[in-house]
Amino acid sequence: MKNPHFKPDRQHHRPGGFQNTYQSFQGKRWHEILRWRWQAWRAGHPRPLQDAIPVVAPDLAFIHANAQAGLAMQPAATWVGHITVLLQLGGLNLLTDPVFSERCFPVQWAGPKRQTPPGLTLQQLPHIDVVLLSHNHYDHMDEASLLALSRQAGGCPLILCPLGHRAWFARRGIHKVVELDWWDEHVLAATERNARIPVTLTPAQHWSARTATDALRSLWGGFAVRSPDCHLFFAGDTAYSKDFTDIRHHFAREHTPEAGGGFDLALLPIGAYEPRWFMKDQHVNPEESVQIFHDIGCKQALAVHWGCFQLTDEALDEPPRALDRALAARGMSRADFVVAAVGATHRIRPRDRLQAARP
Repeated sequence: MKNPHFKPDRQHHRPGGFQNTYQSFQGKRWHEILRWRWQAWRAGHPRPLQDAIPVVAPDLAFIHANAQAGLAMQPAATWVGHITVLLQLGGLNLLTDPVFSERCFPVQWAGPKRQTPPGLTLQQLPHIDVVLLSHNHYDHMDEASLLALSRQAGGCPLILCPLGHRAWFARRGIHKVVELDWWDEHVLAATERNARIPVTLTPAQHWSARTATDALRSLWGGFAVRSPDCHLFFAGDTAYSKDFTDIRHHFAREHTPEAGGGFDLALLPIGAYEPRWFMKDQHVNPEESVQIFHDIGCKQALAVHWGCFQLTDEALDEPPRALDRALAARGMSRADFVVAAVGATHRIRPRDRLQAARP
């Protein structure tokens, strides 16, 4: 099948799909998958929980008042669970990779089951203006959740996604979709409620597949959202690569001290990383996530992609412990890299473009 978006001058484009910048992704063969599962069974992985995954009741009063505050909105991130975060910035409500279903699988009677409830239900959400969709894996692109959002009161949100997803949405009657290539920018138009907000699709070291026959046919990536009150980076799903130093260089002019510095918050994955021989080409571990923190030059990070679905061999509650070890090794703490409870809202200090000039 031909790639309708193919441009031969773009390094990550292929006639039949897409690839990574620095390391081509090769899907695992059946014997490698069997090896992984056999080794996990023999070792008794995954281990049971040592610590309960923290869950708190959402601050609905704040969330809904903030949603109506227009340009007076307090920048904030509420962890719904797994990779899903409600972002409130620049007068807009954005949602990353909405997954509210009980299982992340083509059917709801099989596959990985949710171990923690969504921090907000679909009914508790404010009106969502924009969905940031990183790629098409089932634990990121959940059909039931996206269909429910398309029917929300007030109309379907704008869906920003990588190349190759528009047809999937069109078959489901969803047409408010903008596809982006890596480094493409879409500006969220200024209205009475929000300021001008550029959104850029950034590279990631990952892959895509929705079926057994469409691997690498659609693109994947992360997002850089630059509101006047908050610059936010969402990594999506990724392994470690030089892409993150490229991202820092790409936005260097917008992140000078005089302009307010680097990303105010980065949503960085810390889970689904063991065994390394199988997962290192697609998922970072906590140590690599801390390295991404430094590579992109962010001020603070929020841990995502853990504590919900048992996808790999490490215990569901192990990523925060591994993160603590990685932070200690770099002289950092959880004040730098926040591990929130499911449902908790993290308030972000509004961006101050004049802070560097003040004594």
